[in-house]
Amino acid sequence: MQSIYLAIPLAPLAAAILAGLFGRSIGRAGAHTVTILGVATSCALSCYVLYQMLFGGLAPFNGPVYTWLASDGVQMQVGFLIDHLSAMMMVVVTFVSLMVHVYTIGYMHEDPGYQRFFAYISLFTFAMLMLVMANNFMQLFFGWEAVGVVSYLLIGFWYTRPSAIFANLKAFLVNRVGDFGFVLGIAAVLRYTGSLDYAQVFAHAPALAAAQIHVTSTVTWSAITFACICLFVGAMGKSAQVPLHVWLPDSMEGPTPISALIHAATMVTAGIFMVARMSPLFEMSDTALSTVLVIGATTALFMGLLGIVANDIKRVVAYSTLSQLGYMTVALGASAYGAGIFHLMTHAFFKALLFLAAGSVIMAMHHEQDMRKMGGLRKYLPITYWTCLVGSLALIGFPGTSGFFSKDVLIDAVRASTRPGAGYAYFCVLAGVFITALYTFRMFFMTFHGKPRMDHHTEEHLHESPWVVTVPLVLLAIPSAVIGWLTVEPMLFGGYFNGVISVEPAHDVLKGIGEEFGGPVTFLAHAFAAPTLWLAALGVATAWLFFLKKPELADAAQRRFGWLHAVLTEKYGFDWFNEHVLVAGGRLLGSGLWHVGDETLIDGGMVNGSARVVGWFGSVMRYAQSGYLYHYAFAMILGLASFLLWLVWRP
Repeated sequence: MQSIYLAIPLAPLAAAILAGLFGRSIGRAGAHTVTILGVATSCALSCYVLYQMLFGGLAPFNGPVYTWLASDGVQMQVGFLIDHLSAMMMVVVTFVSLMVHVYTIGYMHEDPGYQRFFAYISLFTFAMLMLVMANNFMQLFFGWEAVGVVSYLLIGFWYTRPSAIFANLKAFLVNRVGDFGFVLGIAAVLRYTGSLDYAQVFAHAPALAAAQIHVTSTVTWSAITFACICLFVGAMGKSAQVPLHVWLPDSMEGPTPISALIHAATMVTAGIFMVARMSPLFEMSDTALSTVLVIGATTALFMGLLGIVANDIKRVVAYSTLSQLGYMTVALGASAYGAGIFHLMTHAFFKALLFLAAGSVIMAMHHEQDMRKMGGLRKYLPITYWTCLVGSLALIGFPGTSGFFSKDVLIDAVRASTRPGAGYAYFCVLAGVFITALYTFRMFFMTFHGKPRMDHHTEEHLHESPWVVTVPLVLLAIPSAVIGWLTVEPMLFGGYFNGVISVEPAHDVLKGIGEEFGGPVTFLAHAFAAPTLWLAALGVATAWLFFLKKPELADAAQRRFGWLHAVLTEKYGFDWFNEHVLVAGGRLLGSGLWHVGDETLIDGGMVNGSARVVGWFGSVMRYAQSGYLYHYAFAMILGLASFLLWLVWRP
C-alpha cells in the first residue's frame, strides 16, 4: 500500500511537470490529457484507499518516506499519515480537482495560457495532497506554503490585468501575516515537545499543557494556549477568517475554475483541516477554543451580510464561502470537530458546483459577471439552471440535501455547547441561516428568473455550455443532493473519527446529539420543528419578494437604509483601513527610516561622512608632501629636536 500512498500525490505532480515544462511540445490536448489522467489516477487510488479502510479492514498508516534533515536530534521527515480523516480529504480534494480539470477544457479553451493553467491546477492538487497526508509539522508547513505559492500564481494568472496582480499580491501579504503566527505555533510545539511528528507531539500534549511561558518575571502564559492560538492565526489566513479574510473576495480575479478549486477543496479548507488534526492540542485550551468559536461566528454572520449587496455573481459565491468557513470554524470552537469536517466535505461539493455553474453563466454571457445585466437565463441554460438550483438548495440547508444534514448538526452542536462565547456563536449561526438563504436566492432569482436585462446581441447568442462544462456540473450535483443521507450517521455518530479526532468527554457535544439521532429520516422529520428550516424559508421568500416579484422594494430599502448599504458595500472598512492606515503607515514609516536612517545616518554619517573625513585629512596631509628635499630635511631635524627635548626634559 505504501507505493499507492506515494503515487497519490506524485501522479498530479508528474502531470504538472509534463504540462508545465513540455506544454509547447505536447500541445493543448496533450496538456489537458496528461493532467486529467494524473488527477484521475490520484482520485481512483484515493477512493480505493478509503474503500479499503471502510470495508477492507485496512489499518491506518503512519510512517516516514525519507528523512530530509536531522538537526540537534530533531528529525525533519517526509511522511504520511493515512487514516479516516486524511483518506476522506484525499477523495474530496482529488474528485473536486478532477471535475475542475475537465471543466477547464471548456472554460479556458481560448486562453493563450492553456497549458500553463493546467500545470498550475495539477500542481495545486499535489500541494494540497501533501498537506492533508502529512504526519509531521515540517511536511504540513511545506504543503501549507505550497498551496499559498500556487494560489498566488493562479489568482494572478491573467498577469496583464492590474487588478489580478493587486489581488494575488494582497493574498500573498495577508497570508504572510497568518503564516508568521503559524511558524510561531510550530516553533512553540517544537520547543516544548522536542518533536515535529504528530504522534510524538500528541503524546507530549499533557506536558505542553502544564508548561508556562515566562513573558516577564511576573507574567506567564500557558504554552499550549499560546501554541494553539498561533496555529489558529495561520488557519485564519488560509481559511480567511476575520480580520484576515480580505484576500478571498479579491481572489475572484483569477479564472473561475481556480475560484472553484480554492474555495471548495484546497486552500481555504487547509486551516479547518489543520485545527481538526490538532484537536488533541486544542482540547487542552479552553481559551484557544473560545477564540476559535467567536472568530468563526463573527465571520459566519458578518461576511454573509456582504453577499446581499454584491452584484458580481462570483463575489456573491465568494462571500458565501467566507460565511460557510465561519460555520466550520464555529464547529471546531465548540469541539464538534467531526461536524466541522463533515460540513467541509459537503460544502466542497456544492460550493464547487455553484462556482462552476457561475462560470457557465459567465461563458454564456460573454464574460459578463454583473447580475444586474442578467435575468431570464433559465430557458437558455437548462442544465446550468437545475444544477445551480441543487447547489443553492444545499447551501441554504434545504431538507434532504447534503448541506441540510451538515449545517443543522453543526448548529445543534453550537447550541449544546457551554463554552464561553457559545451564546453569541449560536445567535450568529442562526441569523446566518436567514442571511444565507437571502443572498443565495437573490443571486439565483436575479440570474435565472425575471425579465432578461442583457443587451439584444448577447441574448441572441445565449446557449447552454458544452458537455465538458455540464458533465462536471451534473457529477457535482449528485453528491450535493444525496451524500448527506449516506454519511451523516457513520461520520458523526458511528465512530468514523474514533482515534483520529480527540475530544474531552466534558466537551463532547456531538455525543448528546447522537443519543437523540434516530437516523436521517427521523432527523429530517425533526427539522420541521427547528427554527433553521423556517429561517431559511423566510430568507428565500424575502429574496423572491424583494428581487423578483417587486424589485422596487429593494431599491426603496436601499434608499431608506443607505447608511447600512454603504457600510456593507465598503466591506466594513477593512480594505480602507488596510490601504489607508496599515499600508500608508508602513509607507510613512519606511520613508522616515529611509530619510533618517539611510540618507542621514548611514549615507550621510557612516558612509559619506567617513569619506569626507578621510578627504579632509588627506587635504591637510597634502601640504606635508611638497616634493622638495629641504622640506623633508627640515621636518626630520624638527622631529629629531623634539625627540631630544623630550629626553632632556622628561621627569
